[in-house]
Amino acid sequence: QVQLVESGGGLVQAGGSLRLSCAASGSIFSINTMGWYRQAPGKQRELVATITSGSTTNYADSVKGRFTISRDNAKNTVYLQMNSLKPEDTAIYYCNAVLRAVGIMTFMNYWGKGTLVTVSS
Repeated sequence: QVQLVESGGGLVQAGGSLRLSCAASGSIFSINTMGWYRQAPGKQRELVATITSGSTTNYADSVKGRFTISRDNAKNTVYLQMNSLKPEDTAIYYCNAVLRAVGIMTFMNYWGKGTLVTVSS
């Protein structure tokens, strides 16, 4: 009943920018942390950035200074502004939310299906 839907991926040249969006919908009672993870071919999924309900942010060292995470709590949406993109940023980007659904007493992890970001050199 809870869905996370990402958008904004695509093909971009090195040095370019993309903005990812992820909207959470369904029977949501409360959202704690939202974030972005990525998985490149042949590699494990890794954290990119997270943001708490109070807007405290955390970034992977590899994206600090280039990526910015933000959220709109009224829209249950998280964004990832990606600037100065590099070929090594190529991956499937997954949205994550730690949230409490209506009727559920605990916070749980939810994932989107992912959006592909390809950075050409």
